[in-house]
Amino acid sequence: MTMMIEIKNLIKKYGRETVVNIDSLRIKEGEIYGFLGPNGAGKSTTMKMILSLVTPTDGKIQIMGREMNDNTRVALLQQIGSLIEGPSYYSHLTGMENMEIIQVLKDVPKKNIEKAIQIVGLKNHMNKKVKNYSLGMKQRLGVAMAISNFPKLIILDEPTNGLDPAGMEEMRKLIKTLPKDYGMTVMMSSHILDEVEKVVSSIGIINKGHMIFEGSLAELKRDNHPSIYFKTSNPQKTFVLFKEKNSELREEGVLISDLSDSETAYCAKKIIDSGIELYRMEERTKSLEELFIQLTGKKSL
Repeated sequence: MTMMIEIKNLIKKYGRETVVNIDSLRIKEGEIYGFLGPNGAGKSTTMKMILSLVTPTDGKIQIMGREMNDNTRVALLQQIGSLIEGPSYYSHLTGMENMEIIQVLKDVPKKNIEKAIQIVGLKNHMNKKVKNYSLGMKQRLGVAMAISNFPKLIILDEPTNGLDPAGMEEMRKLIKTLPKDYGMTVMMSSHILDEVEKVVSSIGIINKGHMIFEGSLAELKRDNHPSIYFKTSNPQKTFVLFKEKNSELREEGVLISDLSDSETAYCAKKIIDSGIELYRMEERTKSLEELFIQLTGKKSL
């Protein structure tokens, strides 16, 4: 499969401090890639380097098979849309007036502007001044600006930032249409892991500037054995049986983490052999948020 973005040995230093040190980052064409990490991990800096807004100290960034450099920068950026650190707009102008400015700056036909407005669902609000938009409408306007040239790659930094649940759902549905209906590859960051889990096909997790995991969500969960919940006639006695394991006493049973299939069978047999009735066994897969905390030791992004 064609790589839309390929990064090798990317380093960014500010003085003596290294803020990004990524050995490898690969985003396949046509996927939605979630770029995750705690605050200060280097997410926005990496995205800005991909967009040539920040100059790398060392390393190579390839986009659509071409290295991003002074000679290729303009041609590559013409095929990229972005929304970094919130949308930029003139609040005293209407939504349509802002889009008309983007039309001139990007030199795109009017039909592109009309289509972008339709995609983000702002058709009935374009004559309002942007200062009267809700936060969700401003975010959607930012996405419309980013996709107005119908790029092959779109980079979205916190596209659901500040949105209420309804706004998050609208943004999620919008992002999911971009690869499927318009052939765009999406790279997005978000601190709302539950939303990311519903959208992305692959993820990269960065911590202290280093990539600590990259792959599909399925691969991440497969590498981390699920927890098994044992509902028994005597939870306290069951808990004592497995006190050496990563177990947690629940009201009607015991939850044991990171069990392989063979270990699960052993635990079930041990419960029964100890004269405890085993009522139920349930596999409980860790959420993306739980896995994130496990990998980074951070409770939030």
